[in-house]
Amino acid sequence: MSDQRKKISILVPAYNEQESLPALYAHLTALADRLPAYRFEFMFVDDGSSDATISIIRNLGAHDDRIAWVELSRNFGKEIAMIAGLDHVTGDATVLLDADLQDPPELIPAMIEKWQEGYDDVYARRRFRDGETWLKKFTSKTYYRLLQRSTRIRLQRDTGDFRLLDRRCVEALRRFRESERYTKGLFSWIGFRKYELLFDRAPRQAGVTKWNYRQLTNLALDGLTSFTTAPLRWSSFIGAIVSAAAFVYILVIVLRTLIWGSDLAGYPSLMAVVLFLGGVQLLSLGIIGEYVGRTFLESKGRPLYLTQDVRVASSEPPASGADSARS
Repeated sequence: MSDQRKKISILVPAYNEQESLPALYAHLTALADRLPAYRFEFMFVDDGSSDATISIIRNLGAHDDRIAWVELSRNFGKEIAMIAGLDHVTGDATVLLDADLQDPPELIPAMIEKWQEGYDDVYARRRFRDGETWLKKFTSKTYYRLLQRSTRIRLQRDTGDFRLLDRRCVEALRRFRESERYTKGLFSWIGFRKYELLFDRAPRQAGVTKWNYRQLTNLALDGLTSFTTAPLRWSSFIGAIVSAAAFVYILVIVLRTLIWGSDLAGYPSLMAVVLFLGGVQLLSLGIIGEYVGRTFLESKGRPLYLTQDVRVASSEPPASGADSARS
């Protein structure tokens, strides 16, 4: 007789997380013990780690059939690691969870409860971000405000990837195969019934963060350019304003010359105008170049990721068409 209990997949992208994995596994096993009414799958995605991350996962899997893993052939980045995991999870619902335990697994029972009430996407919103500098908090708040104003889709602010997704949300996300991904925006794009849970974000339990300001800046640019065309519109508006100002300035110069005659004064102001217009043009070209570059990468049709090793926690097959060269 088959087990009729619903299955919950816990998806954990991991990159050089050897210090965090033992503590995380202890939390996950305690969670499963607290919820005997559900089956669990612990899906780890090793994103090309250079430490003992995959060895620890394999050792844990040797004693626990609930553990599954996808070992990527190299480091593809967290966004790709998440879709690789979503391609292979088999649960009725999937919880996205970071390996560093900043997102508390103890919140998962509340997520499951709301899921059982009929919500498809139960996401956790950070009420307090311990261990982060004021600069990071300020830039994060400013970025989410800017991104929200650039799109008509309602975005969840101060949220990460920590959320529970119903199977139909997972299947919807599997259909997005673009290589330049901004998953936080896709969570909002797919819609479905959503519910917000508040929590206090704790410091890392072990190891060091893999994100620096350069990577966060790149992620922010990916969000703006892959999720909205607003920067192109902003560039057009700026160009129109500058052109109008330049036209007014030309009229002023012509009228001044006709009334007071010509002189050689004004070289500094002329250079200032030329440099300003040149800067606006280069900025506009840079914005256009970002979109052209992304179009170029998408046109290649390369697979999103390649796998080196895959283990599924049960006899159920992974997502249809998911293989070592999923595109």
